[in-house]
Amino acid sequence: MEASITLKKVGKLIGDKTILAGLSFGIERGSLVAVVGLNDSGKSILLKLLSGYENPNYGQVFVQGLDMEKRRNETRKLIGYVSYENDLDPWLTLKQNISFNANLYSVENRIFKERLKKYSSALNLDPFLNEYAFRVSGGVQKKAMLVRGLIHDPDILVVDEPTGYMDAESIRLTWDLIKELKGEKSIIYVSNSLTEIEQAHDRILVFHEGRIIMDGHLDKLLESTLDYHQFQIEFDNLTDDLYKTLKNIPTIVSPNRLDNTFHFYGRTRTVYFDAIRAATDQMMIDLEVKKLGLRDLLGSEFAGRGLD
Repeated sequence: MEASITLKKVGKLIGDKTILAGLSFGIERGSLVAVVGLNDSGKSILLKLLSGYENPNYGQVFVQGLDMEKRRNETRKLIGYVSYENDLDPWLTLKQNISFNANLYSVENRIFKERLKKYSSALNLDPFLNEYAFRVSGGVQKKAMLVRGLIHDPDILVVDEPTGYMDAESIRLTWDLIKELKGEKSIIYVSNSLTEIEQAHDRILVFHEGRIIMDGHLDKLLESTLDYHQFQIEFDNLTDDLYKTLKNIPTIVSPNRLDNTFHFYGRTRTVYFDAIRAATDQMMIDLEVKKLGLRDLLGSEFAGRGLD
């Protein structure tokens, strides 16, 4: 499938600190891509760079085949950007803020009204359009920023924290709209909500220290890198000898203990039976098994160095 955005060996420095390090990847047209990672891993800078609000120190960014640096005016029209920070003019109404962007991109008044009605209705923003930006909540401001980013009908939508400061109903409406737009537009977003990411992505880019260390759908990432189950067995009495026996079982990975509870990982549920056979003389009080998810994937134990 054709790429809507392509990065070729892109790097970004701030002072002498490397924020992005030689990134090369493409975003397929119509895909929904989540960017995740620890704070200060380079996520927000990447979004600004993809939107043309930051320039790389080296490398090239192409938007639908156009070099962003050389064809900036053309490529900016193809992208809608929603920042993490509230950047609405506080002394304008929400409608005036959105209208300003429409005028910037020469959107006809009739089309502006149609799009404003469509997106404002979808996000239940209508009751607030004539309110000054400084008078409304952070969640309402975010919805107005989303409408503003969509008002010129960009092919690519780049969003830093799509549901920041929103209540539950607004979060639902926002994701309904994003999922509706997926396929029609390429959407790249950063979110600190792992639940949102697990439920809404075609692809996840995992960032660590300015580099992409994992790339793919969550199911594929878990299969290839973290195809583990997590186990927890609580004993009536976890002796030092028993703990030593259990931790030396070859199929048990990353064992540790807390009082009378034994924690460990294994690639299959049958690892549990290996532990049971080794502990036949001890009474077990409780057992817990879970399949690893995105939170485990992002944990430093896995993303940084894998399971020991």
